[in-house]
Amino acid sequence: YAPWCSACQQMEFTWETFAKESEHLDITVGKVDVTQEPGLSGRFFVTTLPTIYHANNGVFRRYLGSRALEDFQDYVLERKWEAVEPVAGWKSPSSIMMHGMAGLFHLSGWIRQIHSYLTGTLGIHIWISYAIFILATLLIGLFLGL
Repeated sequence: YAPWCSACQQMEFTWETFAKESEHLDITVGKVDVTQEPGLSGRFFVTTLPTIYHANNGVFRRYLGSRALEDFQDYVLERKWEAVEPVAGWKSPSSIMMHGMAGLFHLSGWIRQIHSYLTGTLGIHIWISYAIFILATLLIGLFLGL
């Protein structure tokens, strides 16, 4: 979820209620703020919000059902998750490819922080900041090419 996401805000009460009942369902319910954990959102390849996953013994399934409390409970109690195709091995959050994707999400956050520092703290014009990144990209490419 993200704090600014209206769909996440609409679902928040239902999700909190589901989390409170999780002990009776013998499950653990959590939520991750993608603005605070970009690597994790990259590892799970989150492209829409809210995104819900069911994890059991290292097998991940994306929940695409209704966002009603009863449907969340039925998904677990009636073991409906067993009928859902697990996330493919190469897209699994524990795969090497998704570790790399998490790294790219971290890198993008790091670049955004540098850009904010250059423009906000140092007062450099936005286009000069872009030019610095372009120059850095070219130099890194030349260095790797050598």
